[in-house]
Amino acid sequence: MTHASADGPDNEQLEFLGDRVLGFLIAEILIDTFPDQNEGGLALKLNALVRMETCARVAEAAGIDQALILAPSEDRSGGRRKGAILGDACEAVIAALYLDGGIDAARKFVTKYWRPLLSEVTGDLRDPKNALQEWAQGRKLGTPSYRLAKREGPDHAPRFTVEVSVSGQESASGEGASLRAAEQAAARALMKRIAA
Repeated sequence: MTHASADGPDNEQLEFLGDRVLGFLIAEILIDTFPDQNEGGLALKLNALVRMETCARVAEAAGIDQALILAPSEDRSGGRRKGAILGDACEAVIAALYLDGGIDAARKFVTKYWRPLLSEVTGDLRDPKNALQEWAQGRKLGTPSYRLAKREGPDHAPRFTVEVSVSGQESASGEGASLRAAEQAAARALMKRIAA
């Protein structure tokens, strides 16, 4: 199922299939767990559970990070901790389980590692940046502005600090391992302050 690229074999087809199998199985779990939830609420929960960050967490919990075969340079630069690599590997494992043992083998893995995460998919699951933008535009305050305030750490494990501002509001800041995560943390902090 792997195919060769200029850099050697990769798992893109397995990742593609694993993503679809995961989505199906999570949808099944959500309908079973939240039988009265409407489609919009289920979709938000699904998106939170199948995103790359969640797959990366599962990869670490399942020990997939320790089983990765990486180029020496990637390994030295912290590849076993990179969310994109871990998330893709997790999807590839789900596809391999499905291809080797059928849907029940994949379901067993997904149920074991995702059921404990269901408690995290409550409350407002909208992306904090989207929620802040909707809030600001709904009050005709324009689009929130994000500014990189600080970048620290080595290239393989950076930490970003971002400030977000909205007209008429005191700015808020957030940190994260990626620029996107820091922007989301900043938006979440500002939304929390506004709601207080």
